[in-house]
Amino acid sequence: MKKKAIIYGVSLGPGDPDLITLKGLKILQEADKIYYPGSLFKSGLKSSYSLSILEHYKLDTTKFEGFYLEMDLTRVKVNELYDLTFEKIIEDYNKDLKIAIVSEGDVNTFSSFSYLLEKIKKENFNVKLIPGITSFALAAAENLAPLCLQNEKLIILPRVQTETELEEALTHFNTVVLMKIKTVMNVINNVLSKGNYSIYYSEKLGTTHQFITSNLEEINKRDIPYFSLITIKK
Repeated sequence: MKKKAIIYGVSLGPGDPDLITLKGLKILQEADKIYYPGSLFKSGLKSSYSLSILEHYKLDTTKFEGFYLEMDLTRVKVNELYDLTFEKIIEDYNKDLKIAIVSEGDVNTFSSFSYLLEKIKKENFNVKLIPGITSFALAAAENLAPLCLQNEKLIILPRVQTETELEEALTHFNTVVLMKIKTVMNVINNVLSKGNYSIYYSEKLGTTHQFITSNLEEINKRDIPYFSLITIKK
């Protein structure tokens, strides 16, 4: 009978290693195996934002296991990698190990962990999630700009597709957080040019490359990275 086997989804926070929760760090220190996500580019280059955070905690790196996702529109390769990764997780679970699967930001918000969680739940494995600080929460803190007050409404839009979609959000919500903005800046620019909004742009929050501005012209001059967002307030 298994006595210890458990899987934790551990949030690392948006980039600053100090923004992990005490509980999350304790679990990482006690874990027998730590899985972390990364990206595999067409050039063959691998990169992991999660690993760059993990490296600050002086953990036993022999416990690390990376799974590098090669993104494509069909998500065929991504789904295959999730399947392969989960097979390894099953093996570790059956060895009665304490397993941590980490995610930058929060494990419940646009996280690769959620796809593994679906598989974990189907197997009825013992699993617990440790929530964390999101990038848009840190952006609000860095800009000294509360996301919402009293009865104000907040919406988060990833990769907004049309001007109509964004305009409707701005009509019905007091604060709009735009994520995954790199390929849709033309839509965002067209809408913002029509109104008088308070905005702040944030990229690579919590890292030494953090950049924040409220100047739209300055935003449009930048090579916008994946880890960036715009918060709009009416």
